[in-house]
Amino acid sequence: MPEFLDHLPEGTAADLADTLDRLAGFGVALARRIARGGLDEALDTAQGSNADGDTQKALDVIADDMARAALDGGAVRYLASEEQEEVVTLGAGTLALVIDPLDGSSNIETNVSVGTIFGVYPAADTPEASVLRPSRELLAAGYVIYGPQCCLILRVGEGGVLKYVLDPETGRFRSLGEIAAIPTESSEYAINASNYRHWPAPIRAYIDDRVAGTEGPLGHDFNMRWIASLVAEAHRVLTRGGIFLYPGDSRKGYAQGRLRLVYECGPIGHLIEGAGGRASDGTLPIRDRQPRSLHARTPFVFGSANKVARVATYHDLPESEVSALFGSRGLFRS
Repeated sequence: MPEFLDHLPEGTAADLADTLDRLAGFGVALARRIARGGLDEALDTAQGSNADGDTQKALDVIADDMARAALDGGAVRYLASEEQEEVVTLGAGTLALVIDPLDGSSNIETNVSVGTIFGVYPAADTPEASVLRPSRELLAAGYVIYGPQCCLILRVGEGGVLKYVLDPETGRFRSLGEIAAIPTESSEYAINASNYRHWPAPIRAYIDDRVAGTEGPLGHDFNMRWIASLVAEAHRVLTRGGIFLYPGDSRKGYAQGRLRLVYECGPIGHLIEGAGGRASDGTLPIRDRQPRSLHARTPFVFGSANKVARVATYHDLPESEVSALFGSRGLFRS
């Protein structure tokens, strides 16, 4: 019986079940560590840079070390982490794990929900072949969100998306069963509007139609959300529907956005599709993307299936036509 999860889908292979339970145990331990925020202030706020050059807090490194410790002696042979420059070999196991140990750590001091994102593949002959593959080949994917509730969201294989809630009394994740499908209708969208001037024309046109509200072609008002924590954004979309957009833009270093394909977008896309939604790079399914490097970035759009499909429709127009066609604000009405 798993130690930290009270239920897994019937037929889950023993090596995968053990790995998922170890990840749940890591989530329990990290939830406790995050809850101590402020008690170890100097440790929590110290900063450096990770392997990809992004700002890294001491807690990012602590989370990475905790994840490796939790996996020690288990079935994971190769580990690909945001905090490591290359894929790490842990042992002679059968699986490969991709992980962002602590996504959104820059929000820690503001008490905004942060999370852990992970995906599990079968191990291949080499470290690179094990993790540089389309996320449609994932055996399982999920995230832990550390917020008012500590939840584990998990999809095993091509099954439904399961929700677990951490019971602080027992230190175990209790299953609440399969979540409902992502709602089709929602008036929420999430994007960092401060970058509007840098976006490609199709994204500007898509957002313009929503900003226009009742006076625009869609005929009703929308609410914009932006948390700057990918796990929190995904959790809201899974719960309430809507759409999240992080496009590439014209700034130096942002042509492919800033989110990582291997250990952020791939696993989140796996979950979103499992709940009936869609995830893309703006035009093509994110789960079909072939990563070229461990820290490869990609534009990322996910949410209610009809809304993600609509973004792709905006991209189908030649850029020279976008301004003229959308100037009338009447091309698309759904």
